[in-house]
Amino acid sequence: MSSWSIAQANLTSVGVLGFIFGFAASRIKSDVRVPEAIYQFLSIYLLFGIGLKGGHSLKSTPFSDLVLPALATLACGVLIPLLAFGLLKAARGLNNVDRGSIAAHYGSTSLVTFSAAILFLESNSIFVEGFAPALLTIMEIPGLIVGIFLASRSLTTKVGWAETMREVLLGKTVLLLIGGLAIGFITSNQGYEKVSPFFVDLLSGFLVLFLIHLGYLAGSSFAEIKSVGRPLVIFAVLFPILSGAIGVGVGSLIGLSVGGATMLGVLSASASYIAAPAAVSVALPQASKTIALMSSIGITFPFNLILGIPIYYRFAELLG
Repeated sequence: MSSWSIAQANLTSVGVLGFIFGFAASRIKSDVRVPEAIYQFLSIYLLFGIGLKGGHSLKSTPFSDLVLPALATLACGVLIPLLAFGLLKAARGLNNVDRGSIAAHYGSTSLVTFSAAILFLESNSIFVEGFAPALLTIMEIPGLIVGIFLASRSLTTKVGWAETMREVLLGKTVLLLIGGLAIGFITSNQGYEKVSPFFVDLLSGFLVLFLIHLGYLAGSSFAEIKSVGRPLVIFAVLFPILSGAIGVGVGSLIGLSVGGATMLGVLSASASYIAAPAAVSVALPQASKTIALMSSIGITFPFNLILGIPIYYRFAELLG
């Protein structure tokens, strides 16, 4: 299948159309968002389910095959927030605390973008290494730490690193991913097969519900996006392409498959809107709670979901 055909398939996938539906519904003032309790259930389900599936795949992956991708992912997790912080100096309306906050959001990762990319590749029969969820977990942490550190240099009061690290390491996102990975790795094949009809077979359907909800949130906050300013809007579209290209290039360089390099590109290009806001609010209460979140979920997430994933796949295809 050609890259254009794959891009068309992504644009007409149920997940992307669900997101667009949720966005459109919010613009006509129709409330299609899921209740808060169900939203929390869906986020827990996706985090644990992705971890469980990845942990089971790790059982057949030699440790030596994981070392280089893990180190490369860690390097990307450090480089990307540094690059974001530097480029955001062009947005003169931002102070260093907000630059660091945004850098932390873009250095971290988006589980839903990751899930949509996995679904995109699997539906097109494109191979992806089984340790991809482990790379998601690895990249989640350094981006948050580097972004918060960069912001903290401008503060007169010290950042509470003990509380911040507790939020980063023991927050819902990282803990559920690590827990799912560990359980998937330890359990027997029979144990995994008993729960896979719920945690694996139904994952795509639950992801669509989550995307409808995120589409509604993006649509309902559309007016607020104007408040982030034109330079940040440009950043929220162009920076994922740059960071995604870096991830794809690194993945291709270390010998990942086309699908694996695509996933590293997606991880590098995505921006967090679950783990990062929680960690930043603890470490940087002075930072704006709107700017980084509107940039990540209101601009970068829709871009990656609709256009970014096929673009990163095309990059990986050209390099691979």
